[in-house]
Amino acid sequence: MKGILVGMAVGYVLGAKAGRERYDQIVRTWHRIAENPTVRKAAGTAKDKAFEAAHTAKDVVAEKSHVLAEKAPWKHHDLNNDLNEHPVPPRA
Repeated sequence: MKGILVGMAVGYVLGAKAGRERYDQIVRTWHRIAENPTVRKAAGTAKDKAFEAAHTAKDVVAEKSHVLAEKAPWKHHDLNNDLNEHPVPPRA
């Protein structure tokens, strides 16, 4: 947490020293880059690939969880009977 605060403080001081003109220059450059058709296309492609990867990961996790659930040792036991045979003592 301290590192984040120190980083923010350093950024603030350096930004304040750079002044408003430098800030405006950075903002103009950012807008030129963000509005560039090639950059927009690349960002759209990256977004689509990330979306596909997220769905694939979700499907894999869902499938693996079903496989693991089938192999779970408690699946073949009656937990109520286990608790009745080996009750957990109350905490003192």
